Amino acid sequence: MKHLIDSIQHVSWKLVLPPLNKDSFLLVVLLSFPFIIQAQETISLDKCLRLVHINYPLAKQTSLLTEQLGLDIDAIKKDRLPKLDLNGQATYQSEVTSLGGQLMNVTIDPPNKDQYHTTLDANQLIYHGGLIDASIKAKETKAAIGQQEVEISLYGLKNRVNHLYFSLLLLQENQDLLRAKESQLTARLEEVRAGVKYGTLLSSSADALEVELIKIQQRNTELSMSKLDLLQQLSIMIGTDLQPQVVLQRPEVFPVVPDQTSQRPELLLFELQKSQVDLSSDLLERSKLPKISAFAQGGYGNPGLNMLDNTFNSFFMTGVKLNWNVFDWDKNRKERQSLQIDRNIVDSQKETFELNNDLELVNLQSEIDKMEELIRYDEQIIPRFEKMVKTAESQLKNGVITSSAYITEFTNLYEAKSNLALHKTQKLLNQIQYQITQGTYEKSSN
Repeated sequence: MKHLIDSIQHVSWKLVLPPLNKDSFLLVVLLSFPFIIQAQETISLDKCLRLVHINYPLAKQTSLLTEQLGLDIDAIKKDRLPKLDLNGQATYQSEVTSLGGQLMNVTIDPPNKDQYHTTLDANQLIYHGGLIDASIKAKETKAAIGQQEVEISLYGLKNRVNHLYFSLLLLQENQDLLRAKESQLTARLEEVRAGVKYGTLLSSSADALEVELIKIQQRNTELSMSKLDLLQQLSIMIGTDLQPQVVLQRPEVFPVVPDQTSQRPELLLFELQKSQVDLSSDLLERSKLPKISAFAQGGYGNPGLNMLDNTFNSFFMTGVKLNWNVFDWDKNRKERQSLQIDRNIVDSQKETFELNNDLELVNLQSEIDKMEELIRYDEQIIPRFEKMVKTAESQLKNGVITSSAYITEFTNLYEAKSNLALHKTQKLLNQIQYQITQGTYEKSSN
């Protein structure tokens, strides 16, 4: 607070405010302090998880897949429209049909050996056995699978973000402990310097505390550099620039529900893959059905439809045609049997995923239980160290022990508090990791 007031006093307030006495000035500073605190940048784990889902480059595939699906469906629907084909050919043949003479006193010239035809063919599908609709559903399922694969990849990033966030949170908590340790040692140093001044303590007592304070500054610098490195990694992942002074909020603790149904995105992918197999099988079935279409042909050539007229003529033809592959050497049935194997493979992959997921949940629950036990011991150790440090403080003031002995006791207390912070953070990390692995973290945090 003193540093804040000193920095503010350097501003030429006379330019913007009338002259203030000291009490009024302090009142202005105190009233403005909450707004300064609110301006401090903070971030939460939930926000990081949302940002990585939005800003990670892979997320762009979602809109691309949607756009691709629209184009694929439009292309399939074009099969319902008439098809127009322009054809042309020029041929020369070694022999043509000839009557070999006169017929009823009429001479019939044989066709020319060089022949020319240009046609415009139109085909309109009338009945296709629902093949187009089935093809659209297959494309939609394929796109849904692609979207779900992107979702799974983005979901996998949550583990990385979670570990990065808690690594930063642990560094932040260690820095808080270091500041508290520095504050207490500074207070002891002032007391020791007073004792040295009045001759009740040796000057070496102050030297030992000063060395320990330098070590704290060294350790704080090391933590700051580590935090800067991890912040850069997290910033890149979430697509948001995080400043070194950002404050990480401690996530809320959610109770772990071991028997809750898994909601992992991989499970939906397996269901979509089985649906794709079913739709592919349906497409094979429909491909066996007959197809009926209307056609029309208009052309110009020599000869035309009258093969005995050796001049260029226009012509046209229209009608209905049927196409039905009644025998395919059992190809269709073999393909459907192959698809059934694909379905069995998907079932096997799902079982394997669920087994591995359950094993990971068991391991995480074991880690949570272990951290709870360690925390219980930490909470028993710290009060005893606090008593020992309090006694050491009194002994240091009276010159009964050296500063080194006091530092040893104080360091033991600091390490115990550091262990408690570490175990609490690890427990929370594993709790959230459990729910991410279970697929229920978002539901719990809403």
